[in-house]
Formats: sequence, structure tokens, C-alpha cells
Amino acid sequence: MTHVIDHREKLIDLKNALNRVILGKTELVENVVVCLLSRGHILLEDLPGLGKTTLAKALAIALGGRFARIQCTPDLMPSDVTGFQVFDQNKREFQFLPGPVFSDILLADEINRTSPRTQSALLEAMAERQVTIDNLARPLAKTFFVIATQNPVDQHGTYPLPEAQLDRFAMKLSMGYPDRASESQLLKESVGTASMDRDELQSSVTIHDLEQLQLEVSCVAVSEPVRDELMNLVQSVRENRRFSNGLSPRAVLLWQRLAQARAYVHGRDFVIPDDLRDVAPGLLSLRIAGHSNASATIESILSKVPVAPMVVPSKAGSQ
Repeated sequence: MTHVIDHREKLIDLKNALNRVILGKTELVENVVVCLLSRGHILLEDLPGLGKTTLAKALAIALGGRFARIQCTPDLMPSDVTGFQVFDQNKREFQFLPGPVFSDILLADEINRTSPRTQSALLEAMAERQVTIDNLARPLAKTFFVIATQNPVDQHGTYPLPEAQLDRFAMKLSMGYPDRASESQLLKESVGTASMDRDELQSSVTIHDLEQLQLEVSCVAVSEPVRDELMNLVQSVRENRRFSNGLSPRAVLLWQRLAQARAYVHGRDFVIPDDLRDVAPGLLSLRIAGHSNASATIESILSKVPVAPMVVPSKAGSQ
């Protein structure tokens, strides 16, 4: 339990750094940190100008990791994402030029404005943390993390993400407008400021710490009653007609990992039922058909499944 408490202080520091830039969005920031620790990826869906790009940049700066950005456009090619081979005239051989996926934090900005062919270039990278180019698999960073943004699909010039792409994401989140006080503070702080203050974003969690934190999250205990509740929730989702494809085993694993990460962020080395339910909206909203009354459908599913009894594992870290 000691290491969970020690590292929780670092995670609080990371959240505080992000909250200094993304004002009035503490719940959103916590979900981003939870998703990062679970080794998932995030889809941010909202209108332009609400801070989606700022959030991705702030996270990379706070962790001290390599940041790359893809501005998705209709003419973007898969090789613009993964990289390509070029012929070196001097050495008389092909040289590989890595694309932006060879980074720690990747921002795929307005991902639904590029073609399905280019969207698919991220499938292998997000699922396996590698890309295959000319039949050669090239590994990505172990902590490779994608924050993709998209505008609402009813906007002009967008391509709905295919289900295989959506299934690679752990959560879909929304920025939303800031409250009045936060927006007023944003206006005040912007006077005389030309760019993001890197010193303000420094945190005690580095990109090198992140791999260890993710490993510890994977060891957070999940008791049998909690696992049974998860399976009951999964069954309820698969029986609901709004979920045309139910939940894949990958999504179920992501649900458990997100719950483990939330427990870890809250200083516990075991999952409780609240962890499963608190991460459910972000995970399920990705996989629900249509955009109307999604929250009501998710709430209905959660309310139909009894809450598991509280069980504290006798041995920390056991599964």
C-alpha cells in the first residue's frame, strides 16, 4: 500500500499542474490521468476552441515527454502518420524517416476530418504500440498515448470513425464550456501572456515514471464480487439494442483497467464498485449507436445491475 500512497502524491501534483492550465475541469483532468494510467487512449469530442489541443500539449509538457501533432485533413496520407522510406543518394540505401506516431503523446487533431484510409493508419499503433512499414514492425514508446479530437459528426466535412477505430479508444470525453468564474480567470491570465508557461506545468511525474505507474496500476486487485459485477454490467450492455456490437473483449479489459487506474488515483490498491461505475460513461459512450439520450441509456444499464458487496482483499495486489 505504501507505494500507492507515495505515487498518489505525484499524481496529485500532475493533476494540479493540468488544472492550472485547464481551468474549472477537475473531473475531466482526472479522467485523462485515469486513462493515461490504464494505457488507454482518449477521444475528445466537442466544438472547436474549447481547449482540446491545449490539454494535449499541457499533458506532454507536464510529463516531459515527446509531443507530436497531426493536423488531420482530407488529403493526409497514412505515411504522413507512420513515416516512410526515402532513398539516400550519398549512402545509396533507403533511410526511414519516422512519422509523428514515434512520440510519447500524440495529438490527432480533428481526426474525423481525414479519410478512413488514413484513420486506419493509427489502428495498429493504438492497439499494439507498433507500426508495420514495408513488412518491418517498428516499436513505439511503451507509454505511447493518443489524444484524438473530433468535431461533432454532423458538421460539414467530417467522416464518422469506424467501429474498429472507436474500439481502440478507452474513453470519449467532452470539454464543454468553462463556467463563468473559470472563463473570467482565463481572460485575466491571458493578458500579457504570449504562450503556455512551461514552468507552471512542471510536475513530479516524468515520462520515465509513467511506465512504472502503469505497471503498478495493472497489479491493483479486483475481487471476485467486483469482477462478477463487471460481467453483469457487460451482459446488460450486450443485451441493449443501442449497442449494435455489444462490447468486445478488448473493451471489457479496458473497463477493468480503467477501474484499476481510478482506484490507484484515489490511493487504493483494490477496486471497488464505484470505480467500475464512475468510468463507465466515458467507455460506453464510445460504443453506443447514435448520439441522442446516450447518458440516459448508460444510466439505465448501471441502475439495473446490483452493486457488488464491498470486499477488501486480504493481500494487496492479488488478483
